[in-house]
Amino acid sequence: MTHPFVSLSPDLVLDAVESIGYLSDARVLALNSYENRVYQVGIEDETPIIAKFYRPERWSEAAIREEHAFTLELAEREVPVVAPLVRDGETLFEHAGFRFALFPRRGGRAPEPGNLDQLYRLGQLLGRLHGVSAMRPFEHRESLGVQNFGHDSLNFLLEGGFVPRSLLPAYESVARDLLKRLDELFARVRFTPIRLHGDCHPGNLLCRDEIYHMVDLDDCRMGPAVQDLWMMLAGDRHERLGQIAELIDGYQEFHDFDARELPLIEGLRSLRLMHYSAWLARRWDDPAFPMSFSWFGSERYWGDQVLVLREQLSALDEEPLKLF
Repeated sequence: MTHPFVSLSPDLVLDAVESIGYLSDARVLALNSYENRVYQVGIEDETPIIAKFYRPERWSEAAIREEHAFTLELAEREVPVVAPLVRDGETLFEHAGFRFALFPRRGGRAPEPGNLDQLYRLGQLLGRLHGVSAMRPFEHRESLGVQNFGHDSLNFLLEGGFVPRSLLPAYESVARDLLKRLDELFARVRFTPIRLHGDCHPGNLLCRDEIYHMVDLDDCRMGPAVQDLWMMLAGDRHERLGQIAELIDGYQEFHDFDARELPLIEGLRSLRLMHYSAWLARRWDDPAFPMSFSWFGSERYWGDQVLVLREQLSALDEEPLKLF
């Protein structure tokens, strides 16, 4: 199978950027991105810009435009986020069969795991995000759920033969046990889905000049608010209790948090683990993936996954984090 970015050459990137009125200085630097392709492009007498080329057939045009509209809505309400550049009232462009968007270049450093002062400020940022995102739903982007992130992921892995035969019985058994628990958990814990960042790990929350800003809303979707919070937590249970308290204290300055969502944390972690394995499998025809994730498919990787999913089963039996 021909991978979707085979024709995306540096010259094509420059042509695409210049097709909407920019004059490049012919400098193109590929940035670290796998799902899409992202480049820093030099502009004559101006600051370089970031060009993001969307993976063909992943999102519909309506879904991409909804991502852009959400990001611009956040920026308009002064939530610090890197929004797409607008040219002649447009944010999504097409060139040689590729859809792409342009962004200003923004640097910064990721938060330090467990830093309570930073967690309070991150909570404020996420509260501001959700204060806006809760105002209306997405219409064209999917929701995070056990079916699409869990069952569909497992089915793809099993049908594609990605799990080594020696570990297949163990992996399938623990995955099905875990999914049964997750079905029960998400049926029991009620929540109101809101628009989410969706992939809110520390690398997508960067600090520059003492101000945190959000980047990369490519995975924005509907789901429980706690999905955008739990990846900020690290360490043992005692440490995470202190961290979640600081995070929520900052969050609630701008938006109410429903503590009834806290039992979903380990379930959401489980879904992310399963979805990640399936994501690698779904992208294996893209040559960038075997080059960068050569360990995927090894018995060691899948043996570790069996252990990790067993740990998640145990974590679901533990008392959820609480706010005091």
